[in-house]
Amino acid sequence: MYDELFGTLPDGTPVHRWTLERGGLRVRVLTYGGIVQAAEVPDGAGRAVDVVLGFPDLAGYLAHPEPYFGALVGRYANRIAGGRFPLDGLTYHLAQNNGTNSLHGGERGFDKRVWDAQPVEHGVRLSRVGPHGEEGFPGRLEVSATYTLDVDRAGPALRIAYEAVTDAPTVVNLTNHTYWNLSGSGSAVGHELRLAASRLTPVDGDLIPTGEFLDVDGTRFDFREARKTGAGYDHNFVLDKGLTETPVEVAELYDPASGRVLTVATTEPGLQLYTADHLDGSLPFAPGDGIALETQHFPDSPNRPEFPSTGLRPGGVYRSETVWRFTVRDQDSA
Repeated sequence: MYDELFGTLPDGTPVHRWTLERGGLRVRVLTYGGIVQAAEVPDGAGRAVDVVLGFPDLAGYLAHPEPYFGALVGRYANRIAGGRFPLDGLTYHLAQNNGTNSLHGGERGFDKRVWDAQPVEHGVRLSRVGPHGEEGFPGRLEVSATYTLDVDRAGPALRIAYEAVTDAPTVVNLTNHTYWNLSGSGSAVGHELRLAASRLTPVDGDLIPTGEFLDVDGTRFDFREARKTGAGYDHNFVLDKGLTETPVEVAELYDPASGRVLTVATTEPGLQLYTADHLDGSLPFAPGDGIALETQHFPDSPNRPEFPSTGLRPGGVYRSETVWRFTVRDQDSA
C-alpha cells in the first residue's frame, strides 16, 4: 500500500491517490471525492484489467463531475424531492441541483471534497467534517469511510465501511457510485445480474418515489434469477433481507466474456441499479458502458415516513458497510 500525489485543485489543494494491493486485487482510491479510480481484477488466466469507469488524471474528474464516477456520495445519496425535508417541526431547504430536487448531496457534495487520509491495516481511512448548513443540511457531521481489501477462500474483496456522528438532528445516506464493467472495456450491456429483491420503489417523471412498493414479479425489474440487464434502469430495489447489522449478499454481476463475477454484500436496505444510459459523446464512455450498483437507503426517505429512516441524532452513530467480492467462473460450466 502506498500513496502518491495525483494532482492539484485550482485552489492549490493537493489530491493524493492511495493504491491498495492484496490477493491479486489492486484498488486505487483518491482523496478527492473518495473516488474509486481503478480496480484491477484478474480473469481465469490471470490477466488483470481495470473494471471501473474513470479517468487517468484529476482533470477528467473535474471536467466531468456529474456522472459521479467512483465517488463517495453524500450527505444524502440519491434524490430528495423539492430540495427540502421536515425534521422536528422545521423545514430544511437544500441545494437544488437536479431540477427542483436535491441530488447526491447538492451542488458540492461529498464527491467534490478533499478528504483527510490515514493508513489502516490493508487499507485507508478517509474522513472529513461537514459543517452545519453545508448544502443546507443541519448538524455538524463527522464522517469517515474506510476502504480495505479482504481475502478469503471466496476471493479478494473491497470493503467500504462508513461511520458518522452529528451534533444536531440530521439525515444521512451514503453510497459509492462506481460504474462496473467486468470486461474492462466496451459495453456492459451483456453482463448478467441477479438481485435478491422482490420489490422496488416506483418513481415519477422526476425519478422521485411515489411512495408505493411494486412487486417485480412478471416485470422487467425481476432479477431474482440472473439475466442480462439491458438499458433503461435507474431504480431503487427493495432488498429482501432489509436493513442488517452485518453485510448480507444481495447481488451478483457476471460477465460471460471474461468469466469475472462481482458479488455485492451490504447492510443497506436498498440498491439503486443504474445502467448509465445518460453517458454521451462528451465523455470517453457511451450509454451502457458501466453498471452502477449503489447500496443505499431509499430515495426521498426524509419525506417518506413509510420508508426506513435516514435520521441521525446526537449520541447515535450512522454505520453502513458494503463488500464487493471478485471471483472467476469456470466458463466451460457456466
